[in-house]
Amino acid sequence: MTDKNGAKIVITSRQGQEETIQELTGEAMVRGDVIYIRYEEVEKGPTGGVTRALVKISGDEVKIMRHGEVESEQTFRTGHKLPGFYFSPFTKFHLSTVTHRLESKFSGAFGQVTWDYDLYVYDELSGNFNISLLIQEEA
Repeated sequence: MTDKNGAKIVITSRQGQEETIQELTGEAMVRGDVIYIRYEEVEKGPTGGVTRALVKISGDEVKIMRHGEVESEQTFRTGHKLPGFYFSPFTKFHLSTVTHRLESKFSGAFGQVTWDYDLYVYDELSGNFNISLLIQEEA
């Protein structure tokens, strides 16, 4: 049986000297060898829509799927260039990621995964990113 656990999620994204931190609440669950994290993002733009995100963490791969105001999918696996996409009310483009490092440490549904990757938009390098996803039990 799958247990859904309330979770506090801290997402830290770094690009160069710029750092963005999001603190969200959601759910964390384990099914077999896969950890699933679910949360909602409220868009700060003029539409103020909501995007539901699902993060799938399995072994050496992280996949992020977003649906709602923004539709996107990105997959990260060390040493691989993997396709993805990003669609919003204002823009749409195909992208790919080249992951240089992916490390995770979990106890059940809680723990941390970090990765470094290059983001390509239409095969042009857009930037290098470092992401940290910390999942803690909700108090």
